[in-house]
Amino acid sequence: MTVLLALDSSTEVMAIALSSPSGEYFFEAEGGPQASARLVPETQALLAQAGLRLSEVDAIAFGRGPGAFTGLRAACAVVQGLAFGVGKPVLAIDSLMLVAEDARQQAAEQGDALSGLIWVAMDARMGEIYAAAFRLPTTAGPLLEVQAAALYKPEALAELLNAQTEGFALAGSALTVFAEPLSAVQGAASRRVWPQTRSRARALAVLASQAWAQGGAMDAAQAMPVYVRDKVAQTTQERLDARAAQAAASGL
Repeated sequence: MTVLLALDSSTEVMAIALSSPSGEYFFEAEGGPQASARLVPETQALLAQAGLRLSEVDAIAFGRGPGAFTGLRAACAVVQGLAFGVGKPVLAIDSLMLVAEDARQQAAEQGDALSGLIWVAMDARMGEIYAAAFRLPTTAGPLLEVQAAALYKPEALAELLNAQTEGFALAGSALTVFAEPLSAVQGAASRRVWPQTRSRARALAVLASQAWAQGGAMDAAQAMPVYVRDKVAQTTQERLDARAAQAAASGL
């Protein structure tokens, strides 16, 4: 059986998933500024829990974004360090698709076979929203991106969604953070609304498995974050955190 390790710190929640012959192992905790310091030791602990060495992992997945700039850099640096250290490929996971997959899992737990179009809207801070649309198949299978991730003002996203002619579901933290400007959209949605994720780690494990099955493995040198919002430079602390994360991962 394939062994896949997956890490995501694109939001305030740090998630790690490990799929192995002995089962699946998950870890979630507060991320943000702590992610760069905690990703490596928590990854070590999860591998130890499964009785595995890093060299036994077939590929390492990472949440590529969009999301928090520092969190994306931390995950990318750690995954590159781990992958280079043991000569393994990496898998890039769309962080908004992760939210859509989590919504599908929540629906399934409640007996609702969620399918069709789902829009994900995540708080991007600075009064803006990261949003993308995916199509959920009628049977279990990979989600299909139908609207690439982009950055929107709440009012602009509300206008876009209100103009949709096809029914859709909604998921993501922006539904709570920007509840007022998006209230009409939420009320008009023909399907369920999922403002909170249940388990980013479990959704991450599913997407990593799908990416592996679809031949998405690539060289660690190609592991690059997707920011959506342009940022011309890192702060000194962000550069130090990224270097420290990669150095720690290289020594694992």
